[in-house]
Amino acid sequence: MLKKVAKSDYNRKEGFVISQLQLNYTSEMEKAMHSAHGVGYALYSLKHEVRMKIEEKRQRNYIKSQRMIADLDRRVHS
Repeated sequence: MLKKVAKSDYNRKEGFVISQLQLNYTSEMEKAMHSAHGVGYALYSLKHEVRMKIEEKRQRNYIKSQRMIADLDRRVHS
């Protein structure tokens, strides 16, 4: 059985939409986000690609800092 398609459905794109993140942030957090990553929280919450890029950068920085701490710890305790 075929379903009749309404004219309004012809231009509709299929797929899914990831909704905007609901973030609570202060003006200081906004300034820090701009200075560290060059984007604000509004764009960060809207664009998945931007979020992923920033989170990958944060992950790299975290790993780098953990390696520095481990190196310093080895120097102090050897």
